[in-house]
Amino acid sequence: MAIEIKKVLTRKQLRDFVNFPEKLYKDNPYYIPPLVFDQMDTLDQEKGAAQEFCKSALYLAYKDGEAAGRIAAIVNFKANEQWNHKEVRFGWFDFIDDPSVSDALMEKVYEFGRQYEMESVVGPLGFTDFDPEGMLIQGFDKEGTMALIYNHPYYNDHMARMGFEKDTDWIEYRVFIPEQLPDRLMRVSSIIQQRCNVHMRPLTRKIIREEKYGEKVFRLINECYKDLYNFTVLPDEMAKKYLDFYLSILDLRYLSMVENDKNELVAFGITMPSISQALKKCRGKLFPFGWWHLAKSMFIKHEEGVEMLLVGVRPDYQNSGINSLLFADLFAKFKKWGVKWAETNAVLEDNLKNQGQWKDFDHECAKRRRSYIKKL
Repeated sequence: MAIEIKKVLTRKQLRDFVNFPEKLYKDNPYYIPPLVFDQMDTLDQEKGAAQEFCKSALYLAYKDGEAAGRIAAIVNFKANEQWNHKEVRFGWFDFIDDPSVSDALMEKVYEFGRQYEMESVVGPLGFTDFDPEGMLIQGFDKEGTMALIYNHPYYNDHMARMGFEKDTDWIEYRVFIPEQLPDRLMRVSSIIQQRCNVHMRPLTRKIIREEKYGEKVFRLINECYKDLYNFTVLPDEMAKKYLDFYLSILDLRYLSMVENDKNELVAFGITMPSISQALKKCRGKLFPFGWWHLAKSMFIKHEEGVEMLLVGVRPDYQNSGINSLLFADLFAKFKKWGVKWAETNAVLEDNLKNQGQWKDFDHECAKRRRSYIKKL
């Protein structure tokens, strides 16, 4: 039977789009459902934070009347201007192991890109770097995380068959928390604090609100990451739609902020207790009891691991060793609270300086993921 492709136009179709992976991964022990409300907000064509500089379309594939796949086609005009290229992105790409389904979905991305005179297709990428990106190519037998994509191994076979090639790879590390923190780390962090005249800044909800701390972190993220692969430098006003929400719900003890003698933010570490098991229990839904599972994992009875969501050091401080100060602060907290391991966010494979941060710790390459590219 022919594959039917439907463009997402209604709220119900959007919910079907968001919930499709629940069917595809229902028996997979490594898949972690995302937060449904967050996905709905991100993908909403009217409310999505990135819609002011992106054009997008969402598509669902049906085979024999049953949902068989999904894909998002995105043109990020801001990123295209910043990087001087003409790329249409694909994201939220999930499908059964059937070439007719993956081909039909990707054809919609080609058509969408040609409408805007794009010259190549790249992905999986989201609207911005705050969305999940990169197709998993190693680590299929490792449990996923809240922030990153999990996918079946056969996805990559489909990408090769469709003529896509590697654009870049990311690596994720699992870092094991030692019983005794390395002496060198503690010694260096103390020296750095005095030499650079910096200090740790504990945050409270009041400080975040009164000092607009979300905007401070957001500006520093732009400054730290602006030269990384396909990063979109975002306007200040988007801080409220992104970081203000997360800073309002995160356990502030898991944040590490470094300021200089002028009280300027020069480095940050944003981590959170893993909520993977809680997300499995509630299948990404807050109601009726999902909120309790999530709150319990975040604030009451933590799981064994933490996710290191974002770490950044202001460019003029990047060779000062301030990252040692961040990790000394965070890892001391982790040890105190009985954390066994920390999983990093995706790190570009050529970012050797970042990868070298873990040399003092027992660590392993947990996963590798890839962004693909193809000329239109």
